[in-house]
Order: sequence, then structure tokens, then C-alpha cells
Amino acid sequence: MLHYKLIHPQILAALGGAGHGSRVLIADGNYPFATGAPAGAQRVYLNLAPGLLTVTDVLAVLADAIPIESAHVMVPDTAPEPAIFTEFRALLPHLTLQPLGRFAFYDAARAPDTALVIATGEQRVYANILLTIGVVSPA
Repeated sequence: MLHYKLIHPQILAALGGAGHGSRVLIADGNYPFATGAPAGAQRVYLNLAPGLLTVTDVLAVLADAIPIESAHVMVPDTAPEPAIFTEFRALLPHLTLQPLGRFAFYDAARAPDTALVIATGEQRVYANILLTIGVVSPA
């Protein structure tokens, strides 16, 4: 039996096959899931309905289960910073969010080291986050 919150078998399998430097994309409901990541990335669809599940719901569980080395976020070209970034910072207090413009973010997410794409029902725009898995330190 697992002692942490993450129990989704498909996500656990994808993370088990990933390693240091692999990336995990948690994407909002507007993200192009079919074309916005490499073909070899495992895709998990948690977008049950609009608003279910949210990107921050998924991020909270993943932050409890894996070491996160860095986090890239998609930023609008001219609009102010999305409010969800405050929630990202609260869930990842040891990291500085690394901003990427929309198309640079898509390019980063399409890189071959993206191992897992998690689709959510998040309705807030620019609520995408690309996590890089860190190293598990020896005990």
C-alpha cells in the first residue's frame, strides 16, 4: 500500500519509467493535448468535466510524490501574470517559476524528454506547468 496521496496507476507507471530530467506537463482544458507533446509521452486524461480536476489539484499530489527540480510556466505576451502562478508558488515554495511565452512553452513541452502529459479540466487560462523531475537524494 502506498503512503502518499498519488494512487493513479497510469500516472504511477509513467513516473516509474521517468527519471531525472524527464518532464511532466500538467495542462489546462485549452491545451492541445494531441499535438502539444511528443508522440511518445504517456497521456492521462483527468478532464472529467469543466473545472474537474484542476491543475493545482494535480500539482499538489505530484509535489508530494516526486522531487521537482524546476517548473516552467506559460505566460501571456501582454496580459498581466495569471493569478494561478500564486498558487503554483505556494505549492512549490522551493522553486522559482521559469516563464516561457506561449510558443516557446509549446516547443519545450514537445521536447522528447516530456514523459507524461496530464490533461485537466482546469478552466483558468495560462494554467499550464511543465515540471522537470529532480534527483532522489540518498538516505
